[in-house]
Amino acid sequence: MHPILRNILALVAGIILGSIVNMGLINVSGYIIPPPEGIDNTTMEGLQQAMSRFEPKHFLFPFLAHALGTLTGAWLVARLAVSYKFAFAMAIGLLFLAGGIYMVMLLPSPVWFNTLDLGAAYLPMALLGWWLAVRKSHQ
Repeated sequence: MHPILRNILALVAGIILGSIVNMGLINVSGYIIPPPEGIDNTTMEGLQQAMSRFEPKHFLFPFLAHALGTLTGAWLVARLAVSYKFAFAMAIGLLFLAGGIYMVMLLPSPVWFNTLDLGAAYLPMALLGWWLAVRKSHQ
C-alpha cells in the first residue's frame, strides 16, 4: 500500500476508534453514575438545563471519554502510520480538542471541569498515545 494512502487510512481509523471509545463511555456513563433525579441527559437542551445540578462525580465519565477517546485514537494512528507518527497523533489530539472547545461553548460546564478537560484530556493524551505506540521501536 502506498505510504500516503496508509497514513490517510491510519488517520481515519484513529478518528473512528477514538470516537467510538468516546461515545461508548458517554453512553454507559449514566448507568454507572446516574444523573440527578428528573434530568434528561439524552438531549442537548436537557443537558444545558441540568448542568447546574451536576455534582463533580457526574463529570468523571465525560473526562474519561474525552481522554481515553483521544488516547486510543492517537495510539492507533501512531501504530498504523508509516511516517509522521507524532504529527498524526497530535492531529488527533487537535481534532478532539476542537470538539472539546465546541462542547465547552455549548454546555455551561463548571470552569474547573473546562480547565481540566481542555488542559489534560486532549493534547497530553495524544502525546501519551504516540509515546505508547512508538516506545517499543525505540528500545
